[in-house]
Amino acid sequence: QRQFVESGGGLVQPGGSLRLSCIVPGISISSYTIAWYRQAVGTERELIARIFTGGRLYADSVKGRFTISTDGAGNTVYLQMNSLKPEDTAAYFCNTYPSNLVGISWGQGTQVTISS
Repeated sequence: QRQFVESGGGLVQPGGSLRLSCIVPGISISSYTIAWYRQAVGTERELIARIFTGGRLYADSVKGRFTISTDGAGNTVYLQMNSLKPEDTAAYFCNTYPSNLVGISWGQGTQVTISS
Protein backbone atom coordinates (compact mmCIF):
# COMPACT_ATOMS: atom_id res chain seq x y z
CA GLN A 1 0.00 0.00 0.00
CA ARG A 2 1.46 3.33 -1.01
CA GLN A 3 2.01 5.82 1.76
CA PHE A 4 3.35 9.35 2.07
CA VAL A 5 6.65 9.42 3.99
CA GLU A 6 7.44 12.46 6.11
CA SER A 7 10.73 13.20 7.87
CA GLY A 8 12.79 16.01 9.33
CA GLY A 9 10.95 16.81 12.54
CA GLY A 10 12.57 17.30 15.90
CA LEU A 11 12.89 19.40 19.03
CA VAL A 12 13.83 23.01 18.38
CA GLN A 13 13.96 26.14 20.52
CA PRO A 14 11.60 29.03 19.76
CA GLY A 15 12.94 31.09 16.88
CA GLY A 16 14.68 28.11 15.33
CA SER A 17 14.23 26.43 11.96
CA LEU A 18 13.50 23.00 10.54
CA ARG A 19 13.07 21.61 7.06
CA LEU A 20 10.58 18.81 6.60
CA SER A 21 10.59 16.43 3.65
CA CYS A 22 7.77 14.42 2.16
CA ILE A 23 8.26 11.61 -0.33
CA VAL A 24 5.24 11.29 -2.59
CA PRO A 25 5.13 7.78 -4.07
CA GLY A 26 3.89 6.82 -7.47
CA ILE A 27 2.44 10.04 -8.85
CA SER A 28 3.74 13.06 -10.68
CA ILE A 29 3.58 15.82 -8.09
CA SER A 30 3.37 18.40 -10.85
CA SER A 31 -0.06 17.01 -11.72
CA TYR A 32 -1.56 17.56 -8.28
CA THR A 33 -1.79 20.06 -5.49
CA ILE A 34 0.36 18.73 -2.66
CA ALA A 35 -0.14 20.05 0.84
CA TRP A 36 1.29 20.01 4.30
CA TYR A 37 -1.05 19.52 7.22
CA ARG A 38 -0.44 19.48 10.95
CA GLN A 39 -2.26 18.14 13.96
CA ALA A 40 -1.61 19.20 17.52
CA VAL A 41 -2.72 17.01 20.40
CA GLY A 42 -6.44 17.35 20.96
CA THR A 43 -7.11 19.27 17.77
CA GLU A 44 -8.23 18.46 14.23
CA ARG A 45 -5.80 18.19 11.35
CA GLU A 46 -5.12 21.63 9.88
CA LEU A 47 -4.11 22.55 6.33
CA ILE A 48 -1.12 24.88 6.49
CA ALA A 49 0.47 25.04 3.04
CA ARG A 50 -0.11 23.80 -0.49
CA ILE A 51 1.75 23.96 -3.76
CA PHE A 52 0.45 23.63 -7.29
CA THR A 53 1.60 24.58 -10.76
CA GLY A 54 1.97 28.31 -10.67
CA GLY A 55 1.41 29.00 -7.03
CA ARG A 56 1.55 28.37 -3.33
CA LEU A 57 -0.91 29.16 -0.57
CA TYR A 58 -0.42 29.34 3.19
CA ALA A 59 -2.55 29.48 6.28
CA ASP A 60 -2.41 32.81 8.06
CA SER A 61 -0.77 31.11 11.05
CA VAL A 62 2.36 30.24 9.04
CA LYS A 63 2.42 32.88 6.29
CA GLY A 64 5.78 34.62 6.08
CA ARG A 65 7.52 31.95 8.18
CA PHE A 66 7.01 28.70 6.26
CA THR A 67 7.86 27.96 2.63
CA ILE A 68 6.63 24.97 0.65
CA SER A 69 8.67 23.78 -2.32
CA THR A 70 9.40 20.74 -4.45
CA ASP A 71 12.52 19.18 -5.92
CA GLY A 72 11.40 19.90 -9.45
CA ALA A 73 11.17 16.73 -11.47
CA GLY A 74 11.42 14.42 -8.48
CA ASN A 75 8.89 13.27 -5.95
CA THR A 76 9.79 15.20 -2.83
CA VAL A 77 7.97 18.15 -1.27
CA TYR A 78 9.63 20.27 1.40
CA LEU A 79 8.44 22.58 4.14
CA GLN A 80 11.02 25.09 5.33
CA MET A 81 9.93 26.38 8.72
CA ASN A 82 11.57 29.46 10.18
CA SER A 83 10.90 31.59 13.26
CA LEU A 84 9.26 28.62 14.94
CA LYS A 85 6.89 29.20 17.84
CA PRO A 86 5.65 26.89 20.61
CA GLU A 87 2.22 26.90 18.92
CA ASP A 88 3.82 25.22 15.88
CA THR A 89 4.24 22.07 17.98
CA ALA A 90 2.35 19.30 16.17
CA ALA A 91 2.66 16.21 14.04
CA TYR A 92 3.17 17.26 10.42
CA PHE A 93 1.79 15.30 7.48
CA CYS A 94 1.67 15.65 3.71
CA ASN A 95 -1.05 14.60 1.30
CA THR A 96 -2.79 15.83 -1.79
CA TYR A 97 -5.24 18.70 -1.56
CA PRO A 98 -7.99 17.73 -1.21
CA SER A 99 -6.59 14.88 0.85
CA ASN A 100 -6.90 11.23 -0.13
CA LEU A 101 -7.31 12.15 -3.76
CA VAL A 102 -5.10 9.46 -5.32
CA GLY A 103 -5.40 6.42 -3.05
CA ILE A 104 -2.15 7.02 -1.18
CA SER A 105 -2.45 6.53 2.56
CA TRP A 106 -1.59 9.11 5.16
CA GLY A 107 1.94 8.60 6.49
CA GLN A 108 3.08 8.39 10.09
CA GLY A 109 3.84 12.09 10.12
CA THR A 110 6.87 13.75 11.66
CA GLN A 111 6.75 15.33 15.10
CA VAL A 112 7.81 18.93 15.53
CA THR A 113 8.23 20.19 19.08
CA ILE A 114 9.10 23.80 19.84
CA SER A 115 10.25 24.31 23.38
CA SER A 116 12.98 26.01 25.35
